[in-house]
Amino acid sequence: MHTVVVGTSGVTASDVLAVARGGARVELSEEAVAALAASRRIVDALAARPDPVYGVSTGFGALATRHISPGLRAQLQRNIVRSHAAGMGPRVEREVVRALMFLRLKTLCSGHTGVRPEVAQTMADVLNAGITPVVHEYGSLGCSGDLAPLSHCALALMGEGEAEGPDGAVRPAGELLAEHGIPPVELREKEGLALLNGTDGMLGMLVMALADLDLLYRSADVTAALSLEALLGTDKVLAPELHAIRPHPGQAASAANMLAVLEGSGLTGHHQDDAPRVQDAYSVRCAPQVAGAGRDTLAHARLVAERELAAAVDNPVVLPGGTSEAFGSGGGRVESNGNFHGAPVAYVLDFLAIAVADLASITERRTDRLLDKNRSHGLPPFLADDAGVDSGLMIAQYTQAALVSELKRLAVPASADSIPSSAMQEDHVSMGWSAARKLRTAVDGLTRVVAVELYAAARAVELREGLTPAPATRAVLKALREAGVGGPGPDRYLAPDLAAAESFVRDGRLVEAVEGVTGPLK
Repeated sequence: MHTVVVGTSGVTASDVLAVARGGARVELSEEAVAALAASRRIVDALAARPDPVYGVSTGFGALATRHISPGLRAQLQRNIVRSHAAGMGPRVEREVVRALMFLRLKTLCSGHTGVRPEVAQTMADVLNAGITPVVHEYGSLGCSGDLAPLSHCALALMGEGEAEGPDGAVRPAGELLAEHGIPPVELREKEGLALLNGTDGMLGMLVMALADLDLLYRSADVTAALSLEALLGTDKVLAPELHAIRPHPGQAASAANMLAVLEGSGLTGHHQDDAPRVQDAYSVRCAPQVAGAGRDTLAHARLVAERELAAAVDNPVVLPGGTSEAFGSGGGRVESNGNFHGAPVAYVLDFLAIAVADLASITERRTDRLLDKNRSHGLPPFLADDAGVDSGLMIAQYTQAALVSELKRLAVPASADSIPSSAMQEDHVSMGWSAARKLRTAVDGLTRVVAVELYAAARAVELREGLTPAPATRAVLKALREAGVGGPGPDRYLAPDLAAAESFVRDGRLVEAVEGVTGPLK
């Protein structure tokens, strides 16, 4: 099995996907273990001093002014985990929890949190055992970290709360730890707080959304090309020299993908033989501009994710330096900060939701055009075999329209909201977790919207008898038929198998079929 080694300098998006979705094993590097031990020495030295240090010998948040005596500090760390594990609602997905825990482990291994090496090792052991703490939908404001979600994970490390075992059954976490020979963690100074203060949930969901959208944007370029072909549109608007004079890289990439799909088509521009059109509709002609803007938004979000993947997000943090002999020859200190605020991640999560809604919107307009006999240039109403006797794909477009409407609602930014908490100590929050949760829903919705266009465009191309589609299009049609989606004969469309089309898009078979002809898409 693939193994991801966590060091002190962060992780990559590929590492996150490997652990969250691929079940990769996790190991701590020697460098990380050494950094953990060194930062713990700093915390231990501070804990032995009489003056209060936030997170080490004080309460938290609005209660940070109380000095906690040594005898109560272990209890304090246990209590913060227990009290913060106050999430509610349905469980979040297993892959989200694994990403959340892995990214928290990444920050622990940075050496800036002050936890002991055994705390980090226990988290790695839990991941490797396939134990997934039960985390709930509601409980994070995206500030001071994804507090409730991370607390439920920390609770499991203590042998408390509930978790899902590798067999999928939910049981008491203590039982699962015992079965796998993992001793529960007994928290010491700073450690409970260090397990909770991070943007790990929203970041994990961002990384996974970026991977999903990378595939979806290529898929949408393919379905846009198929719709252009089915509508007998012109591919002249995809010429590289046209996109070079408006140098947005995403736009050029989308146009290049569409042009590659359409190479060798006998349908494009065919309308000019009998009913000339000066220009195609915006939903066809401007497909690269809209999809390209989304691609550029993805690039910005990816940059933010890369920065966050390299970050150590905690409060307070352990820093090298200082002059006190208590910290050893190198010195060290613990400093409060605001790096846990989720605004950078929350913004791009919302930006992506906007881009997703707009891509879905233009996709639906092309589908509607394929089904409207007044605008489809010779195709039958609703692509029906016998319009009136059957309704063709009329209601498939209804479903697509309902999804697009929901995606527009999901595009309302969560990060524009803030609700004060902790007796006004935490008086401005990011709502990044909420932005991430709605983006996951939006990505699912976009997958279905693209699948409906694929279904309609494939049907429309097949109805253009006597004209030869592009080789890439023929490869798509062949792969769809092999997957049991569509194909010749009216009965295949009387009960549209949209779920099969969705699966065809979601698992990458659409892009795979095209790339077998065109080579890698951009």
